[in-house]
Amino acid sequence: MNGRNPAATEEFRAARDLLLDLREDHAAAVDRFRWPRPERFNWALDWFDAVAAGPRAGQTAVRLVGPDRAEALSYAELARRSDQVANWLRRKGVRRGDRLLLMLDNELAVWEALLASIKLGVVVVPTYTSVSGRDLADRLERGRVAHVLTSHRLTGRFADAPAGLTRICTGPPVPGWLSYAESHDEPDAFTPDRETGADEPLFVYFTSGTTSAPKMVEHTHLSYPVGHLSGMYWNGLRPGDVHANVSAPGWAKHAWSSFFGPFHAEATVLSLEVEPGRPEQLLALVRAEGATSLCAPPTAWRTLVQHPLGPRPPRLRELTSVGEPLNPEVIEQVRRAWGLTIRDGYGQTEATAMVGNTVGSEVRPGSMGRPLPGYRMVVVDPRTGRPATEGELCVDLTDRPVGLMTGYLNDPEKTAAVFSGGLYRTGDIARIDADGYLTYVGRRDDVFKCFDHRISPFELESVLLQHPQVAEAAVVPVPHPVGMFVPKAYVALAAGGTPDRDTARSVLEFAAARLAPHQRIAALEFAELPKTTSGKIRRAELRANGAADPAGPAPAAEWRTEDLLGALAAQSAPGL
Repeated sequence: MNGRNPAATEEFRAARDLLLDLREDHAAAVDRFRWPRPERFNWALDWFDAVAAGPRAGQTAVRLVGPDRAEALSYAELARRSDQVANWLRRKGVRRGDRLLLMLDNELAVWEALLASIKLGVVVVPTYTSVSGRDLADRLERGRVAHVLTSHRLTGRFADAPAGLTRICTGPPVPGWLSYAESHDEPDAFTPDRETGADEPLFVYFTSGTTSAPKMVEHTHLSYPVGHLSGMYWNGLRPGDVHANVSAPGWAKHAWSSFFGPFHAEATVLSLEVEPGRPEQLLALVRAEGATSLCAPPTAWRTLVQHPLGPRPPRLRELTSVGEPLNPEVIEQVRRAWGLTIRDGYGQTEATAMVGNTVGSEVRPGSMGRPLPGYRMVVVDPRTGRPATEGELCVDLTDRPVGLMTGYLNDPEKTAAVFSGGLYRTGDIARIDADGYLTYVGRRDDVFKCFDHRISPFELESVLLQHPQVAEAAVVPVPHPVGMFVPKAYVALAAGGTPDRDTARSVLEFAAARLAPHQRIAALEFAELPKTTSGKIRRAELRANGAADPAGPAPAAEWRTEDLLGALAAQSAPGL
């Protein structure tokens, strides 16, 4: 037995082809798509290797480009290299079910090792290279990691790691570490020990832990490889495309758009290395490399529009964004410059892409789109569990989507809390309109009441970003003696902006003219916004900063609306 399952390959291909055929017919795709649910499936053997042995064998699978490097592997070459790595890892004692912590920046070894791990049945613990020492130790311990693959530059980070850990590094040899380069000497034909059960674990992702220990999200050989068909559909990818994705390994988004999605579509993954603060390099490489699609997080898009976008890259066809809601003003700036619309999408580490604006569909300002094929989304009142036009966004589990996690590893209580009442509860608040379009309001923890009005920080931030001097903004609640809470904005200015009284007054007047009276921003502080390593704003940290006594003196960098706008403030929000 060679461990491969041709029937599973054909079942997967049929579902994939349906989505490709209906890429511009959202309603038909939702109606006709059914998840493949093979009992035995190994995506690397049953899909990637099948593609690599077919007409796409010579097509570039992954290409890494930067200011001073360019590397690439074809589908056939990547299949061969992953066989060599799998053989080498097995010879070094790596076995099915073992956990391997993969901590690399974008280099070819990422794709080789991921494919090799899937072939072996190894459970991968993806980890970004900027992880803190405390979080790295936590991953090694709670993740029960047996093997580590990292760069030679990062080996010092593991000085205090358990003695029994298998240590492997890329790059020049390091004493006490196995050299990944040795894998090039292995046979290039891999034979698995057995077939892979679709429900066997494949990934353990650690979520961001801002108020408690990070949760461990478990995905299987079915949930992530097959589940990412929804992401392929949302990105609008086609065979032969060149898909550029701005993401670092270690984050779920990298698996979404730099691995499974493009390889599902038989496209080329384009990984672009640019210097920090040099968005013009990204645009130059997108043009030079002939990218047909570009996916980037909101932080990257907000940075790009602070610089001249120039003419549309000639081959660029699809633009997407996911990670946080993308503000309508940013979408409009790109549309004016390139004539292309960034299509927002929504998903979580716990699932694949669940909601999105898809090719050929109307993109409504502020909406993150409609439920993607294979996902039935509902909005319920968090208190009663009944359907609502605004409430918690949930997944209906009547026909459980393949792309959902199995649960939080070793945490049955948290797992039971999010899987309850026949729903998967995302923890996000959204609005749904009569046509099924969903609009993100905020995390349950972020939305707050102000004088009995519900305040969505995202809506206020979107208005602030329309001001020409505002590069980024975050709105959080601060205490108020009567209204319980009022909105405070933290603002990072665009290049050349001056964080002074005049600018504060200009921004607050601008916002007051465009917001309802109950949404009035009570205070503004110029600051560099704290972010996670994935670029998401740490609003919990800002909430803690703003928890001071509102009756006391304002922080040195804070400007209060009542001081700057006087009568306008009183008129726009009586009683505040």
